[in-house]
Order: sequence, then structure tokens, then C-alpha cells
Amino acid sequence: MRKSKLENYEAILATLAKRPLTADSIAYKTNMDCNILYQRLESLMRNGLVVEKFTGKKKLYAITERGLSVFRTLSFQRYLEKIAKTIRTANTVGTAPTPTISRNEEKAKR
Repeated sequence: MRKSKLENYEAILATLAKRPLTADSIAYKTNMDCNILYQRLESLMRNGLVVEKFTGKKKLYAITERGLSVFRTLSFQRYLEKIAKTIRTANTVGTAPTPTISRNEEKAKR
């Protein structure tokens, strides 16, 4: 199943929230095509959510404070959606059946 852009951004931020990584490592951990990954990383860098860091010959990508804040907000939103879905499901499953009146009870009422 294809991921939306938002899901791709969230996956990248989640991966980088742990530690800075190379593009290959991010692609592997997010199961994302490298061309799409570079497009998403470029967008994240333009918006100040991710930065490039150079260590020796390696180019690492790291999440910024702003990126971490966005990631936490997205994660919290997903958490709330999950809880809301659970509550809706519990209310649907946990509803009491409509009471039915047996024939004996009907006779007793008369």
C-alpha cells in the first residue's frame, strides 16, 4: 500500500528523532524509494524541520527542535485518533440491546 506524503514525512521525522542518519539508512528504515526520500528531505529542510550535517565524508540528516515539535504533534494527533476510534468501537459494541417484552410480561401488564 502506498503511503501519503504526510505519512512519508512522519516516517522520516520518526526515524530521525532517534539519531542523525545517512539517506541510505533513512530509506532502509522507512522502506522508501531514494528519489522520493530526497524530495521529502528537501522539503523538510526548506521548512526547517531537518538539517544536513557533514561528518568526515558522510552526509547525515538530523531533526531540528522545530522538526521534533512537529513530530510530537503529529504523534499526539494519531494517538488521539486511535483513542477516539477505540471509544467509538466500545460504544457500538457495548450498547445494551433494546429490551424486549415477553408474552408473560405483556399478560401481566393487562
